[in-house]
Amino acid sequence: MTHLDTVTWLQERTALSILSAPALSAISQVIEEKIVPANERFVVEDTLPAGLYILKQGRLEANRNNQSAQVWALSLLPGATLHLQELLLDQPAQRTVVTLSECKLWFVPAGLFRELMTQYPEISKAFSQQLAQELAQLSSQLNYEQERQTALRPYLVPKAKRGVVGKSRYAVRLRQQIKQATEDRRSVVIFGEPGLEKDNIAALIHFGSACRREPMIKVNCGVLQTSGAELFGRAGGKPGLLEWLGEGTLLFNNIQELPSELMPQIKELLETGTYKLVGGESLSALNCRARIIMISEKNLPDIERLTGHLIKVPPLRVRKADISAQVDYYISLFCQKKHIAKPQLTPEALRRLQAYDFPSNLRELENLVERALVQSAGANELTEEIVWPAQTKKKQFRVNLLNAYPRLRHFLRSSWWPDRLNNWVILPAYTLVVAVLFLGPQNRAQNFGLNLFWAWWWPLILLGFPFVGRLWCAVCPFMIYGEITQKLSLWLFPRKLKTWPRHEAEQWGGWFLFGLFALIFLWEELWNLENTAYLSACLLLLITAGAMIFSAIFERRFWCRYLCPIGGMNGLFAKLSMTELRAQQGTCSAECTTYQCYKGGPQKGEGLETGGCPLYSHPAQLEDNRDCVLCMTCLKACPHRSVEFNLRPPGIELWTTHTPRIYEVALLMLLLGGVFLHRLPELQSWLNLSLNGSEFWVHLGLSVAALTLPAGIPFLAYGLMQLIHLFFPKNPKPKPFVELAYGYLPLVLGANLAHYLRLGLGEAGRILPVSFATFGLNTQAVPVVVAHPAVIAFLQGTTLIAAVLLSVVLTQKIARQPMRATFPQHIAAVVLAAGLWVLIVSY
Repeated sequence: MTHLDTVTWLQERTALSILSAPALSAISQVIEEKIVPANERFVVEDTLPAGLYILKQGRLEANRNNQSAQVWALSLLPGATLHLQELLLDQPAQRTVVTLSECKLWFVPAGLFRELMTQYPEISKAFSQQLAQELAQLSSQLNYEQERQTALRPYLVPKAKRGVVGKSRYAVRLRQQIKQATEDRRSVVIFGEPGLEKDNIAALIHFGSACRREPMIKVNCGVLQTSGAELFGRAGGKPGLLEWLGEGTLLFNNIQELPSELMPQIKELLETGTYKLVGGESLSALNCRARIIMISEKNLPDIERLTGHLIKVPPLRVRKADISAQVDYYISLFCQKKHIAKPQLTPEALRRLQAYDFPSNLRELENLVERALVQSAGANELTEEIVWPAQTKKKQFRVNLLNAYPRLRHFLRSSWWPDRLNNWVILPAYTLVVAVLFLGPQNRAQNFGLNLFWAWWWPLILLGFPFVGRLWCAVCPFMIYGEITQKLSLWLFPRKLKTWPRHEAEQWGGWFLFGLFALIFLWEELWNLENTAYLSACLLLLITAGAMIFSAIFERRFWCRYLCPIGGMNGLFAKLSMTELRAQQGTCSAECTTYQCYKGGPQKGEGLETGGCPLYSHPAQLEDNRDCVLCMTCLKACPHRSVEFNLRPPGIELWTTHTPRIYEVALLMLLLGGVFLHRLPELQSWLNLSLNGSEFWVHLGLSVAALTLPAGIPFLAYGLMQLIHLFFPKNPKPKPFVELAYGYLPLVLGANLAHYLRLGLGEAGRILPVSFATFGLNTQAVPVVVAHPAVIAFLQGTTLIAAVLLSVVLTQKIARQPMRATFPQHIAAVVLAAGLWVLIVSY
């Protein structure tokens, strides 16, 4: 470029254009060209300038590090002149200058420029008036900035404390939402529970945006003046925060606490971007240049529809995968602050944290970690004894038996449970019993198969429900044959088994097993199955056939979960159990990615290879013992030690997590009627009814009546409760019958147990002579152990009394109402127990 071109460029593009041609020509002759790379600081504030700089190409940013006022920040484009004022007034550089891109600069050394000023006095004279004007303008700006800083200082947010910690899908999505919000200036609502650091998320949005150099203030809505003067300003008075803020960000903290008087003005601000001064209703509305961000702990649809971004911050209980990273971050933060060595968190302690729901979220977790570090006193590890969050309601009154008894864990994870036990003990024993029932003597006094089934199995399984729930289903011979059939059919005819029709099965499966159970009751009574061996064998084989047929069609144990009548009864009574199989939901959601306990899979870590849960139940989702057969497949498969076998208050799920089902209530009423049906001869004697054995249809009619009519008493009691509420509205309205009916569950279990105690204590002890008689051997010298009839009657009566009391307690737990509201149901339980007492104990 020639000197003439340089002079022309200076005249057209720079502040030096007010100089004469000779002065510009002299300046152009001493210009040096410099190339400065991007992101380089080539001028430092408060140092003497090396000379005059003129930006030919590129972009510069000039700022003063010890001043936060907007007036000190400049973005410079080609034609900008640097240090003209400093050279004229012999001052140090006022700003630090950084290149934003590679820049071409024209440079006049300070000494040469001063010589030119001496040679051409017009340089000093020309810029003196301009500098005076700029100085006055700068002074005015500084005074405004000083007032502005004073007004905003109590509300200023200096910076964001931290980013979003974690790698879960929730954390990734939250970071994406924050990034999207930084790309424009639309208003934002940040919604979430307490303790989620929502104000920090707002700070991340502001300081990540293009207006990061503008101030950000936080206003607590609960303490705002109802007049709005503090926020909007007053006509003829002081400006409000919106005016002082300029293009900064205004954060409304807890917008749900905003005074109702201000809500219309805030809505107008969000909708139109304008506001009016207090007392200046006749004045025109002012434009709001600030960005609005709001924090809320409640859903506010009217506000949310007016905003551009809605960010829902997920609670910590659904971000269990991030707990490990969060804890590690808090540990690093605290240790760096206190200058101590960083300890490690043990896996057991992490699992304990992941099992907790953290109602106060990140705030509670941070306090917990700090407390644990203080208590650890410089230890190398943070153990579960130190990290102890508050106990969740789901974990209250629970004791994990697998931790208390490690040998129990070892046994349940071994091949003995239940595979070897099923193959080596249950399967041959069941086959032998069925064969004996068909081929041996046909009465209970001479066939040990009948004795085992009616005098041993029934009392023991009823006694087992309150202790181990549905444990029998883990060693059930019906399903052993079903699984053998499934494997054999797949080997002979390779194919893909059908998936479960879950919707139809949930809708109709319960009624199917209810119908089967009703038919079994009638068959048992009409054909005297208790004392007819081959018919008892036919019953066992029919149930086994059902398991085999459906196992050949559907995958896993479809029959067990939805259709088996014995399984339906087991699942119903298992609700009363004092044990449960569950999993730590936090550990499952945070650590597990394979779901091997549910789907099955190869060995992983300490998790063994399995085919997955046979009932398609995930242990972390179990809230009812109904759908768990305690096969311990999930315990074997889990590599994270998440599965627990808990000791708990009996039946606690019935008043906490239980979901009532109408077909379960129908089955419950059927099992109640079944006790009366078992005592039909005593019932006939009590009612003075004579029945000729040849009158089949009369017998059938009486059997159906005995099976169904007792259920009318609970319905009458519930109708009375509704009438009481109708005539006395102050009395609480009763809960639906389908919920309250589960209060009869202890009574029904106790009644069935009282009935079978006669067989268990009166005939089970004759197993040895009966076994000898089965094979035609002499039974005279064989020992017999039976209880006295008075002892049996005492135990039966005690069982009924305990069952009534437990039914009263359970009904109150389920109803959560005063006893006067549920009194008719308690009377119904007493009436039923009294009738059973007459039939079972007195006869």
